Amino acid sequence: MEILIDEFTNGLPDRETALRFLIRLIAALVFGSAIGLQRAAAGKPAGMRTHVLVATGTCVFILASTSAGFAADPLSRVIQGIATGIGFLGAGTILKNREEREIHGLTSAAGVWMTAAIGVATGLGNLGLALAATLIGLIILILAEKLEFAMHLKKKV
Repeated sequence: MEILIDEFTNGLPDRETALRFLIRLIAALVFGSAIGLQRAAAGKPAGMRTHVLVATGTCVFILASTSAGFAADPLSRVIQGIATGIGFLGAGTILKNREEREIHGLTSAAGVWMTAAIGVATGLGNLGLALAATLIGLIILILAEKLEFAMHLKKKV
């Protein structure tokens, strides 16, 4: 039984560290939910579940790396890997409609990428930065679309 407990608490040397990790994971979940709910309300395929998984997943990558004692250089490679991997995920959300000669999904791809960055910031313990980025992302997603409609730059669907 002691081995089992040791395995499940590996990387958590004390209760304070465990609580900090839990706070960061919950924050990533909340921040990802905020952006994901907006995307789901807008009827986009990359909705709440996608954004929550991206935010918490990237947070876990960072928490695992920092708890393993990664220095700045290896940690920067983890972050680079996340950015690249999320780029592939984002590419999967982009569709080109050949008949209409339009590209769809760029904002969804950018939203997933932004959510990953928020997850990285949260994992690093920069919750203020992650909160500010979440709010700015929501402002962009909500207000920019209204501005585009007002300026007749975007057609209502």
